[in-house]
Amino acid sequence: MFEKIKETFFSIGPIALIVLVLGLTVVPIPFAQIISFLLSTIFTIIGLSFFLLGADIGILPIGEKAGAALTSKKNLPLLLVVSFIIGFIITIAEPDVQVLASQICSVNTAISSTYLVLLIAIGVALFVCIGLLRTILQIPVKIFYFGGYIIIFLLAFIVPKSFFAIAFDAGGATTGPMTVPFIIALGMGVASVKSNKNADSKADNFGLTGMASMGPVLAVLIMGFCTKSGSGAEAVVSDIATVEEELKLLAALGAVLKSVPHAFIDVLKALLPLVGLFVAFLLFLFKMTKRQIIKISVGLFYAFFGLVLFIAGVNSGFIPVGLKIGTVLASDYRWLLGILGFLVGAIVVCAEPAVWVLTKQVEEISGGTIKRQILFGSLSIGVSVAVGLAILRVLYGFPIAYLLVPAFGIALTLLFFCPTMFTAIAFDSGGVASGPMTASFVLSLALGASYATGGDPLMDGFGVIALVATAPLIAIQILGLIYAKRSKQK
Repeated sequence: MFEKIKETFFSIGPIALIVLVLGLTVVPIPFAQIISFLLSTIFTIIGLSFFLLGADIGILPIGEKAGAALTSKKNLPLLLVVSFIIGFIITIAEPDVQVLASQICSVNTAISSTYLVLLIAIGVALFVCIGLLRTILQIPVKIFYFGGYIIIFLLAFIVPKSFFAIAFDAGGATTGPMTVPFIIALGMGVASVKSNKNADSKADNFGLTGMASMGPVLAVLIMGFCTKSGSGAEAVVSDIATVEEELKLLAALGAVLKSVPHAFIDVLKALLPLVGLFVAFLLFLFKMTKRQIIKISVGLFYAFFGLVLFIAGVNSGFIPVGLKIGTVLASDYRWLLGILGFLVGAIVVCAEPAVWVLTKQVEEISGGTIKRQILFGSLSIGVSVAVGLAILRVLYGFPIAYLLVPAFGIALTLLFFCPTMFTAIAFDSGGVASGPMTASFVLSLALGASYATGGDPLMDGFGVIALVATAPLIAIQILGLIYAKRSKQK
């Protein structure tokens, strides 16, 4: 537990420090709001620590055992049906999806939050099945990535423009701290059984998260053909006014505690299906000792408790502060907001819990040849550039397609030259790099800036998550090319 707290403190602490420095200098933040933000930061750090611990001892073992047990039964229809159910349930439990859905629906009231979450969950579930089928049939993952994104971009250019950015944001935000551990574990379970026949199948341990990220993009694009869209500037103004008014009326501690009951209900609704799934697995799929059941149950409780604190902290602290900083800097200090984008991008990826899970798995499966620190460095550089460009796009109002199309063009070209394992890790990293901190603080920063510059938040504010999710596709594949070249020289 101490190690988890230390990790999350050094991940989230720098972001909190930047906010405090800005709040005491160029962005005047009332003292009550600063105290409220500090309390929210404590909630976020403790909550994330408990969640990561719960994921290690509760969520990961369920996914690994389920994947191995389903594959060993050699019943392909059963594997696909159960995997679809797992993907659907775990996505509904994902905090990133809840945060993004609330942000989107606050800007575009024509979209139902429940409808959006269900569509995203179906998209993830469907592509988890496709990804597992690919692993079993040993089809190269590059074929799916290349063909899938070609189809996605063909749809993206005929869908209403207001859905372009939020579709790619949905793909980036979906694979977060709840989804990633389970999907990685499920994929590893299936690959571990398959690897008995194929010793050179390390790359099959990765790539499933990247596949799952494609489903929500397609789902939201399809939704765009049958959903109306509207301008959301008034909604963002209302959000900013409401936040400021509440912070005047509520005590600092009360502002944080007010969000706990809502977070408790949301997390309870999200995790109950996962608990039911675990009970069903115990009854029909695999057996465990009493000690193992108790350990996993404790892990699920840690995950539940941690998510409640984490979501409460994010909603009461990082989202309102991000809106305010984005609004003030875009109005008076545009040059500083641009610099802040690059700086926050370099830091925020280290605050994403799913990144910690993925990098740990990569280092273990590669036998230490791919160091965790090198992966973090590559992701940090890539995400820094992505967030910086996303903020500049909001400030100067050019379409998100001007950045996304070339970025995906480079990423898909690198597919043909990069080692398969690094390609799979890259597309997995694209999903995990854009987690709850990106969906809350960075997106709020962009929405506030969009409002201040007189833009339409639905068109200009969204897209930052999509760019963050694209950066690792390029950065990690370049790392793979360097790794392959050095290995060849040796």
